[in-house]
Amino acid sequence: MDFWPEFLASSWGKEFVAGGFGGSAGIIAGYPLDSIRVRQQSSQPGSAFSILKNVVAKEGPLALYRGMAAPLASVTFQNAMVFQIYAILSRAFDSSVCTNEPPSYKGVALGGVGAGAIQSLMLSPIELIKIRLQLQTQSDIQSQHTQKGPLSVAKNILKTEGYRGLYRGLTITALRDAPAHGFYFWTYEFMREKLHPGCRRSGQESFDTMLIAGGLAGVASWMCCYPLDVVKTRLQAQTPTTLKYNGIVDCLRKSVTNDGYGVLFRGLGTAVSRAFVVNGAIFTAYETALRVFFNNNGKHETL
Repeated sequence: MDFWPEFLASSWGKEFVAGGFGGSAGIIAGYPLDSIRVRQQSSQPGSAFSILKNVVAKEGPLALYRGMAAPLASVTFQNAMVFQIYAILSRAFDSSVCTNEPPSYKGVALGGVGAGAIQSLMLSPIELIKIRLQLQTQSDIQSQHTQKGPLSVAKNILKTEGYRGLYRGLTITALRDAPAHGFYFWTYEFMREKLHPGCRRSGQESFDTMLIAGGLAGVASWMCCYPLDVVKTRLQAQTPTTLKYNGIVDCLRKSVTNDGYGVLFRGLGTAVSRAFVVNGAIFTAYETALRVFFNNNGKHETL
């Protein structure tokens, strides 16, 4: 009975819920661009705008939100855990810094790497389900054999591929997320301090600073890992009846052989545009929620 009031009264509880708000804001803001990116990466060449027109014309604008329930349903817990794990690890890797001081940039980067690696355990099955749903066409949906929601897709994967199938792409997800999160948190902390000197200690940056620093953090994280994301999408798009790649190296080799090195950057513009929007929204929602929870004093020890 008293768990939630006590949990929300604690620093951890406030940071956890604020992380959930941030993650939800990011998913809603950037999901249409994510759907376009996945289609570009998997098999559809062409510009983001041409794919957008084709999807809207043939399937309607709601097709851009297909599969959003899976990441949105889990994003509160996932994003909250990532921010909390990052906060703990950034301190653990830099224990020489006082608790009332922000962690050093070294601690920030290492904490991000650790948080990204741990996150992949939660994120890999979610992204697998999301990608399968995003790549369905209208004709697929009308087929009686097609799974129409995240739960039915998950049940079908477990039935036909087992738990191993649900974690298809886990290794490449970890290889992508660990360095990406190191760059992500380091860029955010570095840019917010450059844009608003002293804000890492005071926590009193402006909304513009949150948006720009968060957006640039997202761009940096995608720029450093994008070829791995292309490989991940292609591996997770496979089903037992459509297997084309035998692991990460085979997927990379065949993709380059068949489509050239440019395939490793297909959809990068869409991903970067989405990253700026999404992560600007994430950090703005996160920092704003913390200010509300901490009675607008602007002081917290998460970042």
